[in-house]
Amino acid sequence: MAKRFWASALLSAALLLSGCSESAHVHDTPKTAQASPVASVVPTFAAQTIDGKPITNEIFAAKKITVVNIWGTFCPPCIGELPELAEMSRDLPESAQIIGLVCDASENSMQIQRARKITQEAGANFVHIVPDAALMKFMEGVEAVPTTIFVNSKGEVVGEAIIGANVGAYKDELERLLKD
Repeated sequence: MAKRFWASALLSAALLLSGCSESAHVHDTPKTAQASPVASVVPTFAAQTIDGKPITNEIFAAKKITVVNIWGTFCPPCIGELPELAEMSRDLPESAQIIGLVCDASENSMQIQRARKITQEAGANFVHIVPDAALMKFMEGVEAVPTTIFVNSKGEVVGEAIIGANVGAYKDELERLLKD
């Protein structure tokens, strides 16, 4: 059983790492998915933040639109955009928020400590979630990080997913969604 777990973990890490190539992250214009790489509705979850605080999908109810940035501690473009995301989070209107979903963190993992250090250094003080099993399943279609999706107050994925680090595109899509 332990061998099967580690084989699965290594395969997952290899898939995520292969998606974290320079070509997957650096675009003159953002690559938007024709269809969302995740389910159309965020599942009910009971996870924790990287600071160990409990969090559920109720976080979405507080705002009209939530920008969900799916990132990994192994991904230079993900880490590189965190300071700009931090700045964006400070300038958001009351009807919006940003959360991070740390794809390679799991309960009691070293990646949680690494994610804390990375976000502190970047000044990215918004909520970063350690995915539970429901969120891991939700992210199964994500082939590259960062991938950024938009979620409304009902927990529905809306707008276009943006694959690659492009905070300008996130802002444009958020502005469009807030007008709807």
